[in-house]
Amino acid sequence: MRAVALGPKTFLFCGSDADGQRSAAIYSLLGTAKLNGLDPELYLRHILEKTADFPINRIQQLLLWNFYKTQMDLA
Repeated sequence: MRAVALGPKTFLFCGSDADGQRSAAIYSLLGTAKLNGLDPELYLRHILEKTADFPINRIQQLLLWNFYKTQMDLA
């Protein structure tokens, strides 16, 4: 995955303001995973697989540091 330089012009051509915000959220999520030593693709796949039917009162289990602990326990 290639790193993206974030800046004011990065999301200029996303289509709409909402699309730019979504792109920024995804890049932030992937960048945070990478900075914490996780495989960004693995983390994103995990999140996307779980969110559709995951109970909202347990959403904290999907946070990066909880996923990180789970991955480190498996390794």
